[in-house]
Amino acid sequence: MSKKNWPLWEVFIRSKNGLSHKHVGSLHAADEEMAVENARDVYCRRSEGVSIWVVKSTDIFASDPGKSEELFETAKNKIYRHPTFYDIPKEIGHM
Repeated sequence: MSKKNWPLWEVFIRSKNGLSHKHVGSLHAADEEMAVENARDVYCRRSEGVSIWVVKSTDIFASDPGKSEELFETAKNKIYRHPTFYDIPKEIGHM
């Protein structure tokens, strides 16, 4: 595989234990081990992370932003999921 054909990897870094991984960028690498090493060199130069995830960009499937209305419409119809649906006793006070 030539360098031109290396797959694109999406990089996620967790800055501290207990926090979520966050997307920090993308890079090209021949395999997952090289992707992790390159991600460490590029995105964790000053020990910013405790964990690195790499995912091939081709393995990510995302929703269509143009169809977000129909995708999230069902949640709007379920008002009982909103805290305003419930009566809070006065003894509890402000929440």
